[in-house]
Amino acid sequence: MVMGEKPKKLLILYASETGNAIDAAERLGREAERRGCPVLLLSVDDFDPSSLPDQEIVIFVVSTTGQGDNPDSIKVFWKFLLQRNLTQNWLSRVNYAVFGLGDSGYQKYNFVAKKLDKRLSDLGATAVVERGLGDDQHPSGYEGALDPWMSTLWKALYQKDLKLFPKGPELMTSNMSLMDQPKVQITYHDVAEGTSNFSSIPDVKLLEMQIESTRFILPGKLSGKYSPECFLKMVKNDPLSKAGSGKDVRHFEFESVSSSIEYEVGDVVHILPGQDAAAVDAFIKHCNLNPESYIRVQANDNKENEQSYDLRNTLKVPVRLKTFVELAMDVASASPRRYFFEVMSYFATAEHEKERLQYFASPEGRDDLYEYNQKERRTVLEVLDDFPSVQMPFEWLVQLVPPLKTRAFSISSSHSAHPNQVHLTVSVVSWTTPYKRKRTGLCSSWLAELDPQKSGLIPAWFQKGSLPSPPPSLPLILIGPGTGCAPFRGFVEERALQSQSGPTAPILFFFGCRNEENDFLYRDFWLFHSQKGGVLSEEKGGGFFVAFSRDQQQKVYVQHKMREESFKIWNLLTEGAAVYVAGSANKMPSDVLLAFEEIVSKEGGVPKEAAVRWLRALEKAGKYHVEAWS
Repeated sequence: MVMGEKPKKLLILYASETGNAIDAAERLGREAERRGCPVLLLSVDDFDPSSLPDQEIVIFVVSTTGQGDNPDSIKVFWKFLLQRNLTQNWLSRVNYAVFGLGDSGYQKYNFVAKKLDKRLSDLGATAVVERGLGDDQHPSGYEGALDPWMSTLWKALYQKDLKLFPKGPELMTSNMSLMDQPKVQITYHDVAEGTSNFSSIPDVKLLEMQIESTRFILPGKLSGKYSPECFLKMVKNDPLSKAGSGKDVRHFEFESVSSSIEYEVGDVVHILPGQDAAAVDAFIKHCNLNPESYIRVQANDNKENEQSYDLRNTLKVPVRLKTFVELAMDVASASPRRYFFEVMSYFATAEHEKERLQYFASPEGRDDLYEYNQKERRTVLEVLDDFPSVQMPFEWLVQLVPPLKTRAFSISSSHSAHPNQVHLTVSVVSWTTPYKRKRTGLCSSWLAELDPQKSGLIPAWFQKGSLPSPPPSLPLILIGPGTGCAPFRGFVEERALQSQSGPTAPILFFFGCRNEENDFLYRDFWLFHSQKGGVLSEEKGGGFFVAFSRDQQQKVYVQHKMREESFKIWNLLTEGAAVYVAGSANKMPSDVLLAFEEIVSKEGGVPKEAAVRWLRALEKAGKYHVEAWS
């Protein structure tokens, strides 16, 4: 390197929805810095796409959401790349690498990474290595693909430019001198100073301020709008499934207590769950913190910290430490990341704990860490209890404890029918780990335990879902087994209202559950609208069909009922119907698509290949929508 010449910075751009892509990008950055290469780490929406041709090397880390969708942060960048005036040699001087994060349980596995890789190549950029595809289904999660891909990447970059890694591509060290500084700094204030700021503020406004103050620390763009759009109060908590059936599905109704609610059918509501008070207290006690102290969390002076933490809004007023933990840090539900174990190893005073933590953080220990951590869904609190000699500074805990995230639910009501309410259909998540630990979903179990008579304020944010609200003139074919029926309850409510003031198009709805007795969700509602003159009635050209999968020797699913009604489905498709599919992401969406292919082929009298093309055209025309969840 020429004297005085600044070392090249490796540009790493990430697009994340849940935080995994940020974790992977930060890990790439740390490993590059350990090899002597400075890094610039940015969310894609903080990068000017017009300057892409000026970059020598760019690493992209991108996740795929839902049914092959772009994360919000890459949408503007992707639109820019699709401009027709960009030539085939626009990126001829750019070398790039793409690592994708996805789930092979979904049909469009790692779709965003694949299409980004192809588009960069089409614009003349050169791939340094073949794209890497991380898979949630892998025994070690996305890191199962990231580790070998990273090793190949460093070697390929080193061959291109020896100056990039002054310490060589293979270097791996782990000592205090190479440990990063925490990205945040915490100032402690006395109790009197903290409480004096809040004494005259109403409860709703105070909670809004506290949420806004604590959630700005979330990584990258995850936080979205810091302040809740409204606060909800639960007014109904009714079981939908039969007690003792092995499933606990609830119908929840909420009213807004702070501002008017605005949403359309097909939209989604995000709820910030409460945490178990005993777990929060245990975490604070374990970390030797004073729950009543007031803190202010700010970015460290190091400018580079702003790359992965949105710290432009710093705390205007101090917040009680316990409140900060409750609202921002997931201490008893989410599992910590691999880097958490690495940083823990620096603060372990017991030698056997230090060695075990270093092993967990190493490539060799990856599979054992997965068995210990992710597979068991160990919580931060459990991990800290397992390594009692570790006393991590609170700054590191704020940075590394997984953020408390909102949970998204499909709305199961029509705003027109319930102007100040929102209804949800929620399956209470519970499972047993390989080592027989009982686990429950944080938000669903918290909601299930709420008493409508004593419900407090529930922070909520509304968002467009992947199921657009249909006009009354559009015929609909709806497939929603299990809690997949949730958005369609809203669709049917809305169309029933619309039918009172004018003609509406027919609806075919295919619902599925295990048993008629145990989990026939909203039975009376569907049957009422299937009666004479109802929007699901045959008289109106519609129909309601149920598959009870376990009520006979041979299992019957929604796709079997669809094949039985192939003539009705084909007739409605030829009348311009739109298809909406919602429910579990496992096999259902692909089985339903296969049933549609067979129906179009049989009733339309065309070969299977033509039926596949016909349905692809339907999707491109915006008339085949899927909302699936794992």
